[in-house]
Amino acid sequence: MPVESGSSAAARHTKQKRKSHSLSIRRSNSTDQDQRTVTGMQRDMLDGQDSKLPLSLRSNLLDLFGQIEREFENLYIENLELRREIDTLNERLVSEGQTIDGGELSKGALKAKASHSTSQLSQKLMTTYKASTSKIVSSFKATTSRAVCQILREYVGHRDGIWDLAVTRSSPVVLGTASADHSAALWSIETGKCLLRYAGHAGSVNSIKFHPTEQMALTASGDQTAHIWRYMVQLPVIPPLADFSALCDDELDFSDREDCDGDGEGPCSEVPTIRVATTTLKSHQGVVIAADWLVGGKQVVTASWDRAANLYEVETSELVHTLTGHDQELTHCCTHPSQRLVVTSSRDTTFRLWDFRDPSIHSVNVFQGHTDTVTSAVFTVGDNVVSGSDDRTVKVWDLKNMRSPIATIRTDSAVNRISVSANQRIIALPHDNRQVRLFDMTGVRLARLPRSNRQGHRRMVCCSVWNEENASCNLFTCGFDRQAIGWNINIPALLQEK
Repeated sequence: MPVESGSSAAARHTKQKRKSHSLSIRRSNSTDQDQRTVTGMQRDMLDGQDSKLPLSLRSNLLDLFGQIEREFENLYIENLELRREIDTLNERLVSEGQTIDGGELSKGALKAKASHSTSQLSQKLMTTYKASTSKIVSSFKATTSRAVCQILREYVGHRDGIWDLAVTRSSPVVLGTASADHSAALWSIETGKCLLRYAGHAGSVNSIKFHPTEQMALTASGDQTAHIWRYMVQLPVIPPLADFSALCDDELDFSDREDCDGDGEGPCSEVPTIRVATTTLKSHQGVVIAADWLVGGKQVVTASWDRAANLYEVETSELVHTLTGHDQELTHCCTHPSQRLVVTSSRDTTFRLWDFRDPSIHSVNVFQGHTDTVTSAVFTVGDNVVSGSDDRTVKVWDLKNMRSPIATIRTDSAVNRISVSANQRIIALPHDNRQVRLFDMTGVRLARLPRSNRQGHRRMVCCSVWNEENASCNLFTCGFDRQAIGWNINIPALLQEK
């Protein structure tokens, strides 16, 4: 068999490549013309079809599926070209394999070399497919998220980042925020107006929780104390609710976000201010990062960077128990809604379950399911614990058998203070990368809250909390962009899409 010279093989390869390229251009032009014709026909058929979907939504779906078809057609054409390149490469390998360093290339070595080249081209095809289709899928998911998740209110007035938020469990129902500006604030959920400010701490206010039945708040601070303080607020008249969904991004004006940037006083400085706590809890030797009420509201638990959690009597401020065992700083604590159970999270990659149901003895269980800081662990209404971590995972645990998680959610960013809705058991995950995602208890992703340059959080999202008693504003998030946001999550539509 005659052996083709290297120069002639290269020339033939260049000619084939030029022909395939021109063929691809002709096919692409023809495809675009055909696609425009088909799309026009599809739009003409819309009026004659019987469908309950709005015309704009049907048109949007047609556009999306048209994009998908065009992307797959381009991939098909590229696949044909890659196959031609593979054939050409194999021919070159056969011609070059006749004599290498004076010896004949073995059949096994030739096969291995061709297989490696084919594998590289297959990987290129797979990468191209993923990159080209991801934008279409993302745009479809974004459209779905905007339909079921909408911004209703923004709560702006703090002069520094907001670490935590909570909703009162008794009337009047208000939103509470804890900020790095050394203050906590109470807000009207319906109007977004700041109603009251607490300025009794000498350091960053890291968490806020409300008493289950009385008008009392519990705040934890970087000044190494936790404060209990009473409040009284008068709810303002509720104005008509603005429909943010009916406006496009360019029509929305969020310029008031910058009103309290810098060292100036924000809107919260103009409202009534409480400066003295009813009760001060000060047994820690480090930053108090979180605090919560035990069921009944007669005791509270605090978590600190001194690696300990303390249990106090509210009425006497007496320290009842010091919970030790974590090897590094604590990051969060949470109490069970109906039982005397406490869970503490730590930078030592573990969380611990403390049982105070028996007054004579308290037991502890240690759970090692994460590989980085456990940022929070929370109870659900049932028998589950949900833990989030800087290792970018969230794990769902069964209290009856906590040897291993029953579900694991893997994300692309560190997870901060999570929350679980009581009725529908939907997990809200705030992330370092400004995203907020919703999952069910089995780990299925339900939605991502919409975010753009003009709406949503602009910096790290620190915390989320559900408020299912309110039919409209049922989820709140806060972040280091100095604002809290109230969302309307259409839960029936969300679960239906699932």
